[in-house]
Amino acid sequence: MNEIKPSVCPYDCPDCCGLLITVEDGKAVCVAGDPEHAFTRGTLCPKMAHYERTVHSAKRIMTPLKRVGQKGEGRFSPIGWDEAIEEIAGRWQSIIRDYGAEAILPYSYAGTMGTIGYSAGHALFYALGATSLDRTICAPAKSRGYRDVMGATLPTAPQEAQHSDMIVLWSISMLATDIHFRHDIEMARKRGAKVYCIDTYRTKTADYADAFLCPRPGTDGALALAILHVLVRDGLADRAFLKEYVQGADELEQKVLPHYTPEDAAAITGVPAADIRAFAHAYGNARAPFIRLGSGQSRYVNGAMTSRLITCLPAFVGAYAKKGGGLLTSASGSHAFDKNIIRRPDLEHPGVRHINMCELGRALNDPDLTPPVKALYIYSSNPACTAPDQNQVLRGLQREDLFTVVHERFLTDTTRYADIVLPATTSLESEDLYYSYGHYTIQRARAVIPPVGESKSNWQTARLLAKAMHLTDPIFDQTEEDLVEALIASTKKAWPLPLSSEALQKLRDCLPVDLPLPEDYKLHFATPSAQIELTNPRCPPPL
Repeated sequence: MNEIKPSVCPYDCPDCCGLLITVEDGKAVCVAGDPEHAFTRGTLCPKMAHYERTVHSAKRIMTPLKRVGQKGEGRFSPIGWDEAIEEIAGRWQSIIRDYGAEAILPYSYAGTMGTIGYSAGHALFYALGATSLDRTICAPAKSRGYRDVMGATLPTAPQEAQHSDMIVLWSISMLATDIHFRHDIEMARKRGAKVYCIDTYRTKTADYADAFLCPRPGTDGALALAILHVLVRDGLADRAFLKEYVQGADELEQKVLPHYTPEDAAAITGVPAADIRAFAHAYGNARAPFIRLGSGQSRYVNGAMTSRLITCLPAFVGAYAKKGGGLLTSASGSHAFDKNIIRRPDLEHPGVRHINMCELGRALNDPDLTPPVKALYIYSSNPACTAPDQNQVLRGLQREDLFTVVHERFLTDTTRYADIVLPATTSLESEDLYYSYGHYTIQRARAVIPPVGESKSNWQTARLLAKAMHLTDPIFDQTEEDLVEALIASTKKAWPLPLSSEALQKLRDCLPVDLPLPEDYKLHFATPSAQIELTNPRCPPPL
């Protein structure tokens, strides 16, 4: 007998699709999009369209494994969970005794974007006193740049773009990484909107757009300054908006913009001066321009400042005061829940060492690092092929004195170097609560099928390890259902507007729920000055 159950895509993507899973005899046999989801609206990308093949793949790791060959060979022998947990705990206890807890390093990222799955190891390693991992590999520079100007202001909802007459896809390959935003763009296009793409090479998104600007890598900030220069010089700035809502526009105009004419920027960016002027005039004359800002432009040494500069553009044309106008970086749906419920930062030991995940290779090979990293616990990540300086990472993973545990679904590049491999569940086999960084819809997902083989979720595994390490904090007694209920309840304090009792019930019933946005949220600037801060005295540099 077939049954259709709701679920959520767990992949690291801004869209966080609502799913409908057809289950037959305990197996997922079909994955479809949920048409009731307010943003993804029933469509799926190719990665998720046949997720059931991933879930029930013959290549899934079915049981814990212990290495029997050389590191890198990928030869293992099956063992039981009790033996695996006992060995991990014994090795960790020995390392803590000989080197201290900071010799243990967790490594994880966005292999699952569930609120619990993503953060499942935080409390465990905080309580142990292990080295803390700074998870910086994706877009913290973009977030910082936006925050320096807008503070905690809610970014513009993507559906707002339906009412825009000029949509700018800046440093985002929308057709590959934010495909459901196309729904909103097409609605705007039917009303006459033009689409612009700004990227460092011609993508399919660039071909989809009406116009394409191609700056040299790392020069987007100069392009933004030249656009601002033209807006001011040619009388296209919204003076009334700047006076009422913006702090520091005069200083930016006087001290910086004179040095960034279109001709100056053309020499830096490679974008012809005429194209810069044309774009600036289109942006300044648009009724309600909307910028969808990706992360590529932030992955340079000037990434935070570049993001800060692009964030200035809507302020100069008053886009936030216009229906359809604004800027979307990363939606703040993640702020709907108090994630400290699962992460427990209060358990982190004062003064504990932090290591940036981008420097994993250096950390594993640095002879002067004290204490040395002697144990590595990896989940929801595959650093052998995703971490920078890959050759150095692989050298570190080959160390015979490094005890490595990997919690995974498949034998990845990284598992080949593991001493112990633990089988992980997919999102269809465990419960979690999901938010998006591309829209404001949230959703709970229960397990819709039993675990495949002997797989366990990130949280279930963290609880087993906590017990084996004799950690007694009550957090480790809680089930995933307990945590989800606590996270749902936390929306009362974490989100600006309360969810209705009907919305809370829908959330508990695993249905997609749209977070309520204040009516004037685009003009409610959550900064200390209550204005858009082009000059921010708390930042180096303030301007």
